[in-house]
Amino acid sequence: MAQTGFGRRYFKAFVSGFFVAVPVTVTVLDRLAYVARVEGASMQPSLNPDGESSPDVVLLNRWSVRNYQVHRGDIVSVLSQNPLLTLGYKNRYVRVPDGHLWIEGDHHGHSFDSNTFGPVSRGLVHGRASHIIWPPSRWQRIEPSVPPERRPLLNWDGATEDGYDD
Repeated sequence: MAQTGFGRRYFKAFVSGFFVAVPVTVTVLDRLAYVARVEGASMQPSLNPDGESSPDVVLLNRWSVRNYQVHRGDIVSVLSQNPLLTLGYKNRYVRVPDGHLWIEGDHHGHSFDSNTFGPVSRGLVHGRASHIIWPPSRWQRIEPSVPPERRPLLNWDGATEDGYDD
C-alpha cells in the first residue's frame, strides 16, 4: 500500500511540474531565445565553415530584436515573406526604405538574401545570432562585422556612415 501512495504522489508532482514547465519553456522560446541549426554555404565562413560535415548551432536572441535593435553586421534570422517576390537586384547601389533592412549572406552568390528579394521589413526579423553553441570546438560569442568592401558609402541624408572610418 505504501508503494501506491508514493507512486500517486510522484505522478501528481510530475503532472504539476509539467504544467509549469511547458508554459515557461514556451515563453522562453517565444520571447527570449532559441537555438537554430545553420546549414549550407550562405553564411560561410562566419558560420558553418566546414560545410555540411559539421553544421553550426547558434543561439538566436529574440529579446534583442523586440524593439528592432538590429545593427549593421549582426547575423539575423528572418521570417519568410510569403509569397516571396524575387526581384534579382543587380544594381551596385540601392536605396533601402525606412523601416527596412538590407540583408546579405557572407557567401555571395550562395545566399538567398536581399540581392535576390530586395529590402526586408524590420518586422520580419525574429532573432539575432549571439553565440555559436555547437560544435564545442567553435563555442564563441558572435561579434558583428562587415567586410570593408560591403560597407555603405552614405546614409540617405548624405552623411558618412557612423561607426566606420573609411
